[in-house]
Amino acid sequence: MCVTEQTEFSSACSILNKRLDTEYPAFIMAIGSWLIIIRRTLMNKDQVKGRVEEAKGKVKEAAGVILDDKGMEIEGNVQKNVGKVQKGLGDLKEDIKDSI
Repeated sequence: MCVTEQTEFSSACSILNKRLDTEYPAFIMAIGSWLIIIRRTLMNKDQVKGRVEEAKGKVKEAAGVILDDKGMEIEGNVQKNVGKVQKGLGDLKEDIKDSI
């Protein structure tokens, strides 16, 4: 029923599998560990938007190179770097949130 790769949560999962019908604290502990895993894998809004802008900028920059359009190439490079900054801001927010 409960499969996880993290060894730190495997004890909670084994308790859940053995005693689900008799012990609710084990069930709650397993759900809590899953929520921690999910929270650590989700990105915040700035991280997502930054990655999207970075990807759009890379595409625009490549299109500018292919079409020999310096203006589009520069615009793509700027958009790519703005995305990197926004992604870095989101990463910083996550680091601060995790340290608290």
